Amino acid sequence: MPELPEVETIVRELRRAGVVGRRILRATVRWNGIIAEPRAPAFRRNIRGRRIEGLARRGKFIVMQLSEGLTLLIHLRMTGRLEWSGGKQKADPHEHVVLTLDDGRVLGYHDTRKFGRWFLLGDASKRLGRLGPEPLGREFTVGWLSRLLSAHARMLKPLLLDQRCVAGLGNIYVDEALWEAGLHPRQSSNSLTPADWKRLHRSIRQVLSRGIRRRGTSLGRGEANFYSAAGRRGRNQDGLRVFRRTGRPCPRCGRPIVRLVVAQRSTHVCLECQKERSSKRSLVVSGSLLL
Repeated sequence: MPELPEVETIVRELRRAGVVGRRILRATVRWNGIIAEPRAPAFRRNIRGRRIEGLARRGKFIVMQLSEGLTLLIHLRMTGRLEWSGGKQKADPHEHVVLTLDDGRVLGYHDTRKFGRWFLLGDASKRLGRLGPEPLGREFTVGWLSRLLSAHARMLKPLLLDQRCVAGLGNIYVDEALWEAGLHPRQSSNSLTPADWKRLHRSIRQVLSRGIRRRGTSLGRGEANFYSAAGRRGRNQDGLRVFRRTGRPCPRCGRPIVRLVVAQRSTHVCLECQKERSSKRSLVVSGSLLL
């Protein structure tokens, strides 16, 4: 699933390609299920002729500000990706939405599993307002993180994956951040010390910044893997410490990386560097928003 660094990479590429300022001549929808709101006929009608006035990222959402107060939100989910081309398109059974712009170029949405969703909204805050702070933003301080962790008796990993707590984190970068911080993914959030808070805060920022610099993580070469809007693979997979490195030596201590299942998510840890400390409080894993 594209996470914060992958979505940020796509947004930056589209900005560099000159998408902002272009007008949408028409939208072609080949599978109506991708359009979550409004229904596909209204989506095609309402987006026609809109000028793209801004392009940003919020959590894992691509946020396209359009003229006359509309906002297009695109969530790629597991296998979605945007493909930028000069107008000539090959037949592709997995391309479900195409935006044709006024300079002849097209922006196509490709999704092998059809899990991604598009929202054309008059008030995007109703959906984006559910998200927690941006982990690379000013609001995400050590103090804020400490209050979040202390207020819950939840396992660390599902709490960090909950988009209402922190926006943009996913399976890859949570595993990497917890290894960097030396914390077990099943550790109770309210059992952490002030030193733990500081290490985790620093680690989250480090792994995300590194992922952005390396233009995202592409774990394979199949259609379901991450590619940027220009069709480029990311480079961050070459620097992963634990994620999908089961059986390989930990870069810090040499002990083999172990795969666990935590809150139904595949999880990778070093049991030497990330020892689980006992906690008397019960752990809650339900009620997460895992977008």
